Amino acid sequence: MKYSSLPTANATHATELDPRWAAVLARDPGADEKFVYAVKTTGIYCRPSSPTRLPKAENVEFFDTPEAAQAAGYRPSRRAAADQSTIAAQHASLIAAACRYIETAEHGPTLTELAEQAQLSNYHFHRLFKSATGLTPKAYADAHRARRMRDGLDGNESITDAIYDAGFNSNSRFYEAANHRLGMRPKDYRAGGANTQIHFAIGECSLGSILVAKSERGVCAILMGEDPDQLARDLQDQFPNASLVGADAGFEQVVAKVVGLVEAPNLGLDLPLDVRGTAFQERVWQALRDIPAGTTASYAEIAQRIDMPKAVRAVAQACGANHLAVAIPCHRVVRSDGNLSGYRWGVERKRELLEREAAAVNKRQQPV
Repeated sequence: MKYSSLPTANATHATELDPRWAAVLARDPGADEKFVYAVKTTGIYCRPSSPTRLPKAENVEFFDTPEAAQAAGYRPSRRAAADQSTIAAQHASLIAAACRYIETAEHGPTLTELAEQAQLSNYHFHRLFKSATGLTPKAYADAHRARRMRDGLDGNESITDAIYDAGFNSNSRFYEAANHRLGMRPKDYRAGGANTQIHFAIGECSLGSILVAKSERGVCAILMGEDPDQLARDLQDQFPNASLVGADAGFEQVVAKVVGLVEAPNLGLDLPLDVRGTAFQERVWQALRDIPAGTTASYAEIAQRIDMPKAVRAVAQACGANHLAVAIPCHRVVRSDGNLSGYRWGVERKRELLEREAAAVNKRQQPV
């Protein structure tokens, strides 16, 4: 029986003509992965095949997922709670097998191939995979291929061997991905950033010295500290074989915008950012950019927002790997108890940035 033609809203009420209600009446186990039904009079939800006493149709509403039913205030029946543990283990095994398949496939498998291997619909497999890994199957495949590409270039392989070992079936697709993932030509990456030119300048702001660096793709580093020379050394460590060029007068406008962002973080930054990170880091950094000025979020909340609630420690590590101070506002992430945690550029700078943002928001909210 097909349910795809039904409305896709989180909850819909049962009717005697609804095929989902027919599946409940038949206690159809084949529908267990399609939806759950909740009973208003008891406050619980069940799988269609549940042997519990059947409710009246007018007291039933359907949800696409158990999570949607729980969000609406329903609790699982004892049978559903036990089933969830079993199903979760089955799903984890399916997704682990899919990841291994992606990693060993000669070419990136399609969503249909992966779903067929898992014996799930494309939609259901895609949702489960993203829930388990935090990435879509394609993003996971791209990240794995990028890692293989870096490993190949870091080793003794020729660039041609690295292309095919990483799973690219053409030179053009490899070089297109290299520009995005490496930020430079593959042979320059292999040489430690050689032939890559990065312009930088060091200025002063109310929080100390600030270094701004820009590649051809955009701003690639915003570093803060007390010692300008140390900031320059930090940039060199980040790009060991790149050509670091002291910026000309025109670059002062870029520095001025960044300094302005530090002085008034709530204004935002409209410069193109050269964000180079792993697929997971990029997800975390995007979530950080979504935190409104004047507010904070905990590491656990960020993990929830990227659909990886158990990755709290990895989220903290991604925050620590951020090289774009203020532009990617990792200063807005705090501990679950609200206390400030560590900050790459010093906890006092973090406190000052948060206080400035809060003051700016309060000022806007005050009646004129």
